[in-house]
Amino acid sequence: MAFRPLHDRVVVRRLESEEKTAGGIIIPDTAKEKPQQGEVVSVGPGARNEKGDLVALDVKAGDKVLFGKWSGTEVKIDGQDLLIMKESDILGIVG
Repeated sequence: MAFRPLHDRVVVRRLESEEKTAGGIIIPDTAKEKPQQGEVVSVGPGARNEKGDLVALDVKAGDKVLFGKWSGTEVKIDGQDLLIMKESDILGIVG
């Protein structure tokens, strides 16, 4: 990818949600909620603290993360639907 996020921003690819419920009912695309889990594609170098020192981010490319329902800005880069969000919008890393 030819896109590099700045500062404490992170590029995330949403992971696909389940097509069926536990009972086997198929969920149509119009009724699906957007998944709140994704994979980190790229990260910025970090934010600066009060002293001006660069503070590296806790997430790295390849991490699976959870984020808030309305987090990030949806963009299309190289034909892929991605989200750009600040690291603070990420709730945690999925083990």
